[in-house]
Amino acid sequence: MADAAMTKAERREPMAAAIFANEAVTVRAAAPASRLSLRAGSEAIAPLSSALGVDLPVRPKQTSTTGSRTAMWIGPDEWLVIDAGEADLMAAARGAEGIFSAVDISHRNVAFLVSGTGAATTLASACPHDLRLTSFPVGAAARTLLAKAEVVLWRQSETEWHVECWRSFAPYVFGLLREGAKDAALA
Repeated sequence: MADAAMTKAERREPMAAAIFANEAVTVRAAAPASRLSLRAGSEAIAPLSSALGVDLPVRPKQTSTTGSRTAMWIGPDEWLVIDAGEADLMAAARGAEGIFSAVDISHRNVAFLVSGTGAATTLASACPHDLRLTSFPVGAAARTLLAKAEVVLWRQSETEWHVECWRSFAPYVFGLLREGAKDAALA
């Protein structure tokens, strides 16, 4: 009997080389990260926060960051947790007491970083959300639409945004961001 060779599957980022830049904005693919979609009742928030090493926010648009790990309030009893260091978030969540649902979505999602003085204008070209600094302050995150694609926007600074989307929508979302960036350069 022939020896069967085992090959470990490697994650390939579909838009790893995606970049567009002009004088107003830069749009580029973010580095790979671990992601966890989390649903839990209020009684599980403290144990999950402890197990994951980051506080789960309890109000709309809130985020909480500890080291390379960020938790974003996405909806009532729903969070998106991202670890830029690619830590095993599922293993961390397994240590929590209580009833909750945790799904590893690291391979489902990809992200783009949008930065520059025209970043908010770029996003506003296809997003109905009010992205003014007074309405969407630094550190805020929200699930919304970018044209026909569901995204999670996270404002990291006045001029830097993190845009999460499903892998299958990545080329479409990048195209929207590229076109929005072209318009932002004209503003």
